[in-house]
Amino acid sequence: MHGRANKKSAHTCLFASLLTAVSLTASGAQASSLLDGGKLLLTNGVTTVEGSSGGGLASWAVIAGNETDRAIGLSAHATVVVLPDYRLDTRGIAIGIKDRFELSYARQNLNTGQVGAALGLGRDFTFNQDIYGAKVRLFGDLVYGPAALPQVSIGVQHKRSRDGAVVMAVGAASVTGTDYTLSATKLFLDKSILANATLRLTSANQLGLLGFGTVGRTGKSAQFEGSIAWQLSRRLIVGGEYRTKPDRLAIAREDDAADLFAAYALNRNFTITAAYVDLGSIATVNSQRGALLSLQAAF
Repeated sequence: MHGRANKKSAHTCLFASLLTAVSLTASGAQASSLLDGGKLLLTNGVTTVEGSSGGGLASWAVIAGNETDRAIGLSAHATVVVLPDYRLDTRGIAIGIKDRFELSYARQNLNTGQVGAALGLGRDFTFNQDIYGAKVRLFGDLVYGPAALPQVSIGVQHKRSRDGAVVMAVGAASVTGTDYTLSATKLFLDKSILANATLRLTSANQLGLLGFGTVGRTGKSAQFEGSIAWQLSRRLIVGGEYRTKPDRLAIAREDDAADLFAAYALNRNFTITAAYVDLGSIATVNSQRGALLSLQAAF
């Protein structure tokens, strides 16, 4: 079993360390013009619950950080999703290279509260997962170029559950898995509308927190992630997302996920995102609707 207080303290220290590292790196890099911070506000997206750049739930084709094609960028995030019976915390860091490549890491922690006790795991049992990601922009541009040509990126996310015995006990076939994504994203400046579509190949149960696949069904399936957003001003964007997910575990139904979000750029380096999220049924408990709050620092 995991100590909730110790985890929160460790996560706070981890994120503080990441922000310190990002800030120190930014200071030195700006002095040598390594970080140019030339992107338009909000065009690096925010950070998903899996650590890649995009929306709260959906991966987008954008690359992390505020860099242009001549520099590097850095970002760090902290996100919490509060649901009636669960709490999901994620922390992570990402680097963007010449607005072409992205490398990311995120740690997810799903606290099961009273549900953990009901399942015999103990109150506040926490599922933990590490996610290592990479993304490459293939062609196109989010803002510039023909409206019919979006920015297109491919990505990979390797996920590792830290609770092997438990996820195997609930019916998962593996404690590790790898997702592959193909995303197309475009910001239509004249209409202030952003549209995104992502195809994901995955075998993850509840994003991977409950392992991958089931016995006899270990293959990946194609899932869809869609986003539409309206940029109300240079600093504020509102929108919604929908994400389909596999439904394989015998012990519980897994529903698709959706959100309605607002992202506000406090300045060039800090963005706060708030959202209403509907995650449906999670591990035998229905109607998991709640709130997402995320803070991103980008340089």
